[in-house]
Formats: sequence, C-alpha cells, structure tokens
Amino acid sequence: MLFHVVMTVRIPHDADPAMVKELGAREHVRAAELQRQDKWLHLWRVVGKFSNVSIFRVADPAEMHAILESLPFHPFMDAEVTALCRHPGALAGED
Repeated sequence: MLFHVVMTVRIPHDADPAMVKELGAREHVRAAELQRQDKWLHLWRVVGKFSNVSIFRVADPAEMHAILESLPFHPFMDAEVTALCRHPGALAGED
C-alpha cells in the first residue's frame, strides 16, 4: 500500500536543545534505514516549516502506524496520513 504522509514537528519552546539535537540525529538514522528498506520512497521538506511530505510503501495501515511510532520525533509530531491507490487515468507505472 502507498501512503502520502505530511509530518509536522512541534518542539516545545522549553525543550532541551541537546535533546532536540540528539532526536534529530536519531531521526535521520531511522529515515535512512526506512529508505534503504524501500519503505520510505520519497521525502520532501516543506519550505519554511519543520515539516515534510513523504510517500511510503508498506504492507498495511498497521505497518504505517508502527513506522510513524518508531520515529524519534513522533512524540512531537502531527502526522496527516492518506492511503493512495492508482488513478484510472494514470499512465502505467510502478505503485
């Protein structure tokens, strides 16, 4: 299944900067792992925001949920998840 996910991170103003830096480093490692596993297919930054737009290919909604929970920034993240399917007017291509 394909999922379109918009992730927006909201770090509390009183958060420890060292903790935020460490979470960021762990987030990059986890994102790279998921990309190498061909689960996180596309990752784009939203200009001017602590936000990204991503496309995931996973087995089912439960796996998508588990992946989001595995992200180090998850406690500070709002995720808008949309399941995708091929449009009948799309040219043939890989899902």
